[in-house]
Amino acid sequence: MKLPVLATITAPDGAVAERIARRLVEERLAACVQLVDPIRSIYRWQEAVHEDREVLLFVKTTEDLIPRIGELLKEIHPYEVPELAAVSIASGSPAYLDWLKKNVK
Repeated sequence: MKLPVLATITAPDGAVAERIARRLVEERLAACVQLVDPIRSIYRWQEAVHEDREVLLFVKTTEDLIPRIGELLKEIHPYEVPELAAVSIASGSPAYLDWLKKNVK
């Protein structure tokens, strides 16, 4: 059974975010990707605190596809360690969750 998840990815700008979103949907690794631009991220990287504007991608997919999404990010994402975090969707509209599952591999 495909378990629906909501994954998040951050990108440095809109062009990179759009390229990732389109690949995910075109390759049926996601049923839908929403882009939120801009967000402000404060994070620790290489022993320093950084603050940057980024674009947040909300990825509607299934748990079994997370490893493949990770591989795609290694290929096309400019960050050395791109964000990929997924949480289970415990409940939702049955019709929407059915649509999500039908629109991924």
